[in-house]
Amino acid sequence: MLNKMMKTSLVVMAAVFATMSTADESQPIQLAQLSEGFDAQTKYMASCFACHSTGAAGAPKVGAGNAAAWDARLEKGLDAVVANAINGLNTMPAKGLCFDCTDADLRAIVEYMIESSK
Repeated sequence: MLNKMMKTSLVVMAAVFATMSTADESQPIQLAQLSEGFDAQTKYMASCFACHSTGAAGAPKVGAGNAAAWDARLEKGLDAVVANAINGLNTMPAKGLCFDCTDADLRAIVEYMIESSK
């Protein structure tokens, strides 16, 4: 219970921090970009493979013939699936333990997993 309350508090604080205005609003917002030399397949193998290759803890499996597992999740849209990867969901930790991944990197990994599962 305490862990869930702490996680909720952190999410709320992050949301408040992210929406705070700054003194200099003339700067354009920087959108997440892929890290230099980023390879979605390599990062998938390093950070995601253990659970997504086996379906551990309900993770949708990756690999040919597993599109149905992803289709159910994609009903909410790709952005929702990527948000789950960024924020974590159920037993999946935030960023799937890829702490050096940008949001764009995580989107690329999710897209790689989906494409690899067709």
